[in-house]
Amino acid sequence: MKLNYRRTVLVGFAFLSICAFWQMYDNLVPLILKNTFGLGDTISGFIMALDNILAVFLLPLFGALSDRCNTRLGKRTPFILVGTVMAVAFMLLIPVATNARLLWLFFAALGMTLLSMGIYRSPAVALMPDVTPAPLRSKANAIINLMGALGGIYTLVMTKLLIKDNSQQSYFPVFIVVAILMLLSVAVVTLTIRENKLRVTQDEPKPEAGEPEPSHKLPPDVRRSLILILLSVFLWFMGYNAVTTAFTKYAEATWSMNVGAASTCLLVATGGAILSYIPVGFLSSKLGRKKVILFGVAVLAVCFASGFFFSEFSPVLYGIFALVGVAWASINVNSYPMVVELGRAGDIGKYTGYYYTFSMAAQIITPILSGALLEFVGYWTLFPYAALMVAGAFATMSGVHHGDNRPELPQDKLELLGADS
Repeated sequence: MKLNYRRTVLVGFAFLSICAFWQMYDNLVPLILKNTFGLGDTISGFIMALDNILAVFLLPLFGALSDRCNTRLGKRTPFILVGTVMAVAFMLLIPVATNARLLWLFFAALGMTLLSMGIYRSPAVALMPDVTPAPLRSKANAIINLMGALGGIYTLVMTKLLIKDNSQQSYFPVFIVVAILMLLSVAVVTLTIRENKLRVTQDEPKPEAGEPEPSHKLPPDVRRSLILILLSVFLWFMGYNAVTTAFTKYAEATWSMNVGAASTCLLVATGGAILSYIPVGFLSSKLGRKKVILFGVAVLAVCFASGFFFSEFSPVLYGIFALVGVAWASINVNSYPMVVELGRAGDIGKYTGYYYTFSMAAQIITPILSGALLEFVGYWTLFPYAALMVAGAFATMSGVHHGDNRPELPQDKLELLGADS
């Protein structure tokens, strides 16, 4: 059984566009709220959580709706196409509102942009397992995450090149170049992926002992594993999102860095992830998803804990952020496939919704909670808070005993290197 790398890359353009947008959103919106509209860290944290509040309701809804959708373009592509076009139209109003200092227009544009992103995020993610046999989904998810990382890299590079200071006038070009990338990406997916011909229906492996039975009702031990996986997702997003949401503000306040310089640290982390995705995919096939996730969680917790000890910027931080990228790759490549592994082909959108319900719930709570700590206790709390949350995920993930699908490694060395088309 071989992974079709070309097809997986093409599917990954949908996730690339999503990650490019969210990288821009996390980098620029907190600065707009603080520097343009003068909002405090707690209120800003609440506003940054609005996308996740909407996502808790929208992502399971549109994931399940796409399961039941049946069009000439397939189940997922209509949602991807409509959602992307709407998101691009509304997101370009955000810098317009910022430059004009119109708070009502800013919130209207932001709200409609987040709604549009909610329409297509679950269907875009569910497209990969739709067209990939279950044993190959960790490898495929490595490719998908690599594509997402490239989207993030694109935004970080554009931010560094186009923003020379923290004035809001310089934000508009970044929105433009991200919008162009999103439109090109959705064109690639729509024109190259024929869902109805490619969808996996019969070639998924039959359930093994302890896995879901044909009735699709999860046995108690499998249900317990599902709950523990989802709790782990919640906890590591509590830690990771606290850092990504507040990092530009933290770097500005603690290390006297502007947004362009702070983006270099995030660029290093994304580079570390990019270099790790493919090796992590192969290691997961050999060692198992759970072991690789536990490794990633442990490294991430140590990296965040070490951030506490830097009172000023040091080049050593580049090494730490590179390890953060490796750790996050180890987690992300395997966690989503473990969740959808417990469902059947017809429920992939629903299980994708489960995954996002817990990850988004974490991202609702953590910007508000960590924002309050930043404002009322001090900026020094950011990294200890993140390390504690991620350490909790290690404990919950240790109790997971299902969803660890390990395909046999191919005998052909060229196949092992991915030489198939």
